[in-house]
Amino acid sequence: MQINFKRYALYLLRWQASTPILAGVGILLAGMGYIVAAIIANLIGGLIFFWVDQFIFTSQSLATQWEVRENITCVDCGKIARGYRLVRAGDYDKSNDPVPEFRCEECSKKKSETLRNKGIKIE
Repeated sequence: MQINFKRYALYLLRWQASTPILAGVGILLAGMGYIVAAIIANLIGGLIFFWVDQFIFTSQSLATQWEVRENITCVDCGKIARGYRLVRAGDYDKSNDPVPEFRCEECSKKKSETLRNKGIKIE
């Protein structure tokens, strides 16, 4: 499983942001009983954080720009190795490429340098 650390960090921050909101609602509604207050607080949290979670998990702006696969055949040299391909960077977008091209680490570095020379910013 690949982990997108940007998404994961935002998700953890989202959890932290929900704590004071839900605690505040719980405190305000505690007079109704703890269980009722908890149910209403969770419903309010769901109404708010559904949209935040949807952004975190579906936003293309948070998408990982590199894709890595094991045991590929390098499109440049033919070596079987861990393969890399740049999916997105600036105006460069191969996210819908029907035939993605994976390269071994050495050829990927060469391709990255070629793209940098064309003005594409690669992290």
